[in-house]
Amino acid sequence: MAVADDQELIRSALRMMVDSQDDLEWVGEAADGHAVLALVRSRRVDVVLMDLRMPNLDGIAATATITAEQPGCRVIALTTFDLDEYAFPALRAGASGFLLKDARSEDIVEAIRTVHAGHGVIAPSTTRRLIEHVAASPARGDRADTVRAVLTPRELDILLHIATGATNREIADRLHLAEATIKTHVGHVLAKLGLRDRVQAVILAYQSGLAHPPG
Repeated sequence: MAVADDQELIRSALRMMVDSQDDLEWVGEAADGHAVLALVRSRRVDVVLMDLRMPNLDGIAATATITAEQPGCRVIALTTFDLDEYAFPALRAGASGFLLKDARSEDIVEAIRTVHAGHGVIAPSTTRRLIEHVAASPARGDRADTVRAVLTPRELDILLHIATGATNREIADRLHLAEATIKTHVGHVLAKLGLRDRVQAVILAYQSGLAHPPG
């Protein structure tokens, strides 16, 4: 994994955190968007911890390029600001996670593992606003038709449960199915819709008009 941040102190702290974990390997670091693009183009990088406010090329633009060019590379957006103007563009650009820099080290490490496994991670304070923000966007009926055309009724049901922010265990309990069965269905949903993770599934569900906020 790699870190992109214009503050050397932050990069050093994150590197020490990664180096302390036996299952994580440090690949490199970058001080701006251009440098992190060069890094992921030259080395295999599975996860990038991406600062959103960097000189020359910001983290949002770098995220969009990385996720377009390197489908296997996941990005976790890091910022000191818990503000919609940073979180939502990063997630729309393809980030699989959004965390604050003051998150606990164990939470950041767990987020790296979670995103590498193909799941999404969003700071709890951001989750509900993300759903409200996306749900407020004009729905596109053509996208809803496309989703219905490629998913089975059960898979569509799973997508709508994902849109509530529910975990596999919670969906399994709701539908009285085994958690392994739900995991398989989720994998099919993401594959058929060409989505990287659950965060992208939430965004699609609301933007298409298939899902609606509670109340």
